[in-house]
Amino acid sequence: MNGGLDSLMDYFLHPKKTGYDVPKTLVYGLILVVAAYLIFKALKKLKVKINRRLAVGLSPYIVFGGVMRVLQDAGIVSSYFFVTPGIYIFVFSIVFVVLLLSFYIERKKGVPYFKTLFLFGLCLLPTTLAQLALTNFRGPLIVIGFFVPWLVLFTVVKWNLANKAVSLLHILDATTTFTAVNFFGYYEQHIVPTFFIELFGPFSFIVLKVVAIVAALILIDKFVGNSKEDEEFKSYIKLIIGILGGATACRDLIALAVLV
Repeated sequence: MNGGLDSLMDYFLHPKKTGYDVPKTLVYGLILVVAAYLIFKALKKLKVKINRRLAVGLSPYIVFGGVMRVLQDAGIVSSYFFVTPGIYIFVFSIVFVVLLLSFYIERKKGVPYFKTLFLFGLCLLPTTLAQLALTNFRGPLIVIGFFVPWLVLFTVVKWNLANKAVSLLHILDATTTFTAVNFFGYYEQHIVPTFFIELFGPFSFIVLKVVAIVAALILIDKFVGNSKEDEEFKSYIKLIIGILGGATACRDLIALAVLV
C-alpha cells in the first residue's frame, strides 16, 4: 500500500522524474482552474481589488517561487512543496498569510496593503538567492539579446499595459527556454512545446507563445463582459496567466544562470 502511494506521489509530485504526460497535464490543468476560481472567490470576500497594486505586491513572490524551484533542482532543498504543483501551494500559503497581515496593518497604521505585501516578499529573496552562485553569464546575455527586440516592439505597439506585461512575461519564458534548448543542451518537459520544438526547432516555441498568448488576451478582452464585475474577473484571469508565465520565466532564467 505504501509503495503504491509513494509511486502515485512520485508520479504527480515529481514531474521531473516521471515527465509531463497527458493525464498529469490534464490533472494539473483541472487543479489550476479549481484553485483559481476558489482564490478569486476568497479575494472577493476579502474585498481585494484585482489591479496593478495587487500585481506589484505579488511580484517578489513570483521570483521567490522560481528561486525555491531552482534550489530544489540544485539539491539544496528537497520537498514535494518545491516542485509543481506543490510550489504553487507553498507560495500561495505564504502570500495569503502575508496578505491578511497586510490588511491588518493597513487598517491599524494606514500603510497600503500592497506595500507591506511587496516588502515582505522582497525580504524573502536575499537569503534564498545567496544560496545560488552565478556560473553562466552567457546564458542570460543571450536571453536578453533575443528578448530586447520584443520589448521594443511591445513598447511601441498600442495595447493596454496589462496585455503587454502578460505577453512579455510569457515571451521571456519562451526566450529562456529557446536559449536553454538551443545553446546549452536543455530539453523541454511539457507536451505541447516538446511537439513543436521537435517538429520545427526551438525558436518555434517563441512563435507558439506569442500567437497563443496574444490570441488568448484578445479573446478575453472581446468575450468577457464589460460590467464592473466582469472587468475585475478579466483582470484576474490576466493576472493568473501573467503569474504562470512569470513563475516559469524566473525559474528557467535563474536555472540557466546557475545550473549550467
